[in-house]
Amino acid sequence: MKSSHPAPPRHRIALSWDEVRRDCVELARLLAGRGPWRGIVAVTRGGLAPAALVARALGVRLIETVAIASYDGQILGEPMVLKPPSAAGDGAGWLVIDDLVDSGATIRIVRTILPTAHVAVLYAKPQGQALADVFVRSFPQECWLDFPWEMPLPA
Repeated sequence: MKSSHPAPPRHRIALSWDEVRRDCVELARLLAGRGPWRGIVAVTRGGLAPAALVARALGVRLIETVAIASYDGQILGEPMVLKPPSAAGDGAGWLVIDDLVDSGATIRIVRTILPTAHVAVLYAKPQGQALADVFVRSFPQECWLDFPWEMPLPA
């Protein structure tokens, strides 16, 4: 992947499981009146945990994935589609869930693949914020979010 951000971020925020769970509940509340949803497309890997929590809150059982790699560690690179969703058609009636919209590169690709889907993210940074239909919290562009599922597992 070609690097577009060579320097590591200066400001880091560690998010707890409790914060993520609370924000997923809020995201589900914001989405509740916008359905019904045929299913959810989780953007892997970051969108997997939020998609599971939002799906449970909304009573959605059909979950599909789209795999897009755009980071190598903390370096943002050229996004690559590793696996397109197989059952969501053009996205009509589908809800896309991701953890974060940062530069917007990943969501731009998702919107190309699923142009009529509704895109919901937990967190948004200014460069990508307009690409999400709904988000819970915003963060400055220059900060790095450490998600609980990215923490090293004990040996």
